[in-house]
Amino acid sequence: MTTPLFTVPIPALGAHPGGGIVATEPSPAVYLLTITSPPDNRLTTASCTALLDALDLIELGGHKPGVLVTTSGLAKFYSNGLDLEHALGTEGFLPGILYRLFRRLLTYPMPTIALLPGHAFAAGLMLAMHHDYRVMNPARGFACVNELDFGVPLKPAMSGIFRTKLVPSAYRALVLEAHRFAGREALEAGVVDRLGGLEVLLEFVREKRLTSKAKTGIYGLLKAEMYRESVALLSAVGYREGEEVHRRLAESEDGRRAEGERKVEGLKGKVGPKL
Repeated sequence: MTTPLFTVPIPALGAHPGGGIVATEPSPAVYLLTITSPPDNRLTTASCTALLDALDLIELGGHKPGVLVTTSGLAKFYSNGLDLEHALGTEGFLPGILYRLFRRLLTYPMPTIALLPGHAFAAGLMLAMHHDYRVMNPARGFACVNELDFGVPLKPAMSGIFRTKLVPSAYRALVLEAHRFAGREALEAGVVDRLGGLEVLLEFVREKRLTSKAKTGIYGLLKAEMYRESVALLSAVGYREGEEVHRRLAESEDGRRAEGERKVEGLKGKVGPKL
């Protein structure tokens, strides 16, 4: 059994009993962060902050550059997304906590891989998409963006990562169809890069020689330039601008519907019976 490098506690928060993130090194310079926050690894202030701390400890805690991997200690879930009540009820949660985590991962100065043992839903899939690569269990779990099903529009930064990293047909299926991608289909659509568990992931790391990529110190800068649109959307300024765009879109939609309803009322007296 691999000896833990460190453990970061996830404090209890509301209905969430808490848990922890255990860091191990299953292969030289491959740093595995196993997140266990029952029942389904929801992204809350507590879990996101703990993950941010773990990322700092790997980068700045005396470990040589290598590869950063996140996974779940819960067999059924990588992450089931946000606790919506907490996210909506906590001032500054999106720009100050969630987007801070997404941006940290997107520009992390080492290769990053999300190892998905089970479901990655909504913000849980967004978390995985902010990694450089994804390896998914071929036999269990779905990758899904199901905001359509419960009537919550995607924020610009949330939608932006899929637009940046996926081909249009996969992006459309995720967002406009709330399609649930199982392993094989996720691989074919480019949502994930490999199917398997930790051993497959380690082989993937060896194949691409990923442990050597961060040695020159510019890996994070290269990613910041590659994903500059998403990086901008995840910033404080980007968040404020995105909120303003959403407000204007909502007002425009309300106006369009009101005008359309007035028009339809007038048409009702003019149209004839069905043929």
